Amino acid sequence: MSHSTVSRPPLWPYFVLAVLAVAADQITKIMVLNHIPFQARLPVINGFFDLTHVYNPGAAFSFLADAGGWQKYFFTGFAVVVCLYLGRNILKREFRGWSAWAAAMIMGGAIGNVIDRLLYGHVVDFLLVYWRNHYYPAFNIADSFICVGAALFVWAGIQEARREKRQQAT
Repeated sequence: MSHSTVSRPPLWPYFVLAVLAVAADQITKIMVLNHIPFQARLPVINGFFDLTHVYNPGAAFSFLADAGGWQKYFFTGFAVVVCLYLGRNILKREFRGWSAWAAAMIMGGAIGNVIDRLLYGHVVDFLLVYWRNHYYPAFNIADSFICVGAALFVWAGIQEARREKRQQAT
């Protein structure tokens, strides 16, 4: 009896995406550190988008930024655990399709911010979106990968739930 071989997509593209996310994040942060003075703002689109140079010792939206220093270790450890979980699930093919791409994006973003915490003790943020007196907290490329990855995870989960519901109905 012969066993048919099921062709499985390669896993390396997901890890390449994660590495590219880290590289893009770190290259842009190095450019900011070398070319934009701390707390300076360079208008890109007047009244909407500036490049800046600020530090975030906390997490998203400066959560726990004034917590006294322990948060650096907490968020670093948390990011490492999340990356190990996501990477393991990609390798075990627990995530497929869009979920695997989402996991890779989140891994790349998390690693980019971990590198900052280890090198500088804080995360370097430089993208500032605002309108009049309403400001979205400054963020970076790593944060963008994390947010897009999280949204993609949600979307993929909704699509999977719909697919399962259709299969159950038939």
